[in-house]
Amino acid sequence: MALNNSNVLLPCTFTTCIGFQDLVFTWYFNSTEMIYHGKIKSKASEPFLVGRNPRVEFVGSTTGKDNNISIVLKNVEFSDAGKYTCHVRNPKEKNAQHNATIFLTVVQKMVEADNTVTLIIVGVVGGLIGLLILFMLIKRVVLFIIKKTQDGKKECLVSSSGNDNTENGLAGSKAEQKAPPKA
Repeated sequence: MALNNSNVLLPCTFTTCIGFQDLVFTWYFNSTEMIYHGKIKSKASEPFLVGRNPRVEFVGSTTGKDNNISIVLKNVEFSDAGKYTCHVRNPKEKNAQHNATIFLTVVQKMVEADNTVTLIIVGVVGGLIGLLILFMLIKRVVLFIIKKTQDGKKECLVSSSGNDNTENGLAGSKAEQKAPPKA
């Protein structure tokens, strides 16, 4: 997005595995109109201009770490809105060709979006989720306490009498007691 009557950078970089020699790069507007055309002899040399639109300035460099072939479009107008394509052809890579596309929108003025309503909605939703989690946690703790209390009452109600049922002719529930050894 660019502001009307401002300058806008259209970035483009390329990579190569085996280097480049006699590299050709071209910038197109809406796929048909050539707005900048340049050549680069080798990594050690700067690009030289073959042809360009007078409102376009080359700002890249290929002698450093990045292979940068970016341009600046000066005094952007509404008619400049559209598709910009950076096209690179590298003869050293068997004329491999690469493209990068940028869609430019031109506006009269930049409008800062008011995020107040969004922040309020996010805050309310976040608070409700927090309260729901807190409610579920309290419910879980209360149910745990009730269960433990009821388990304790069950232990009090169920007890073993320890009676030996062998007297009634039933198989004993107690282990048979052995007579004490005689001395």
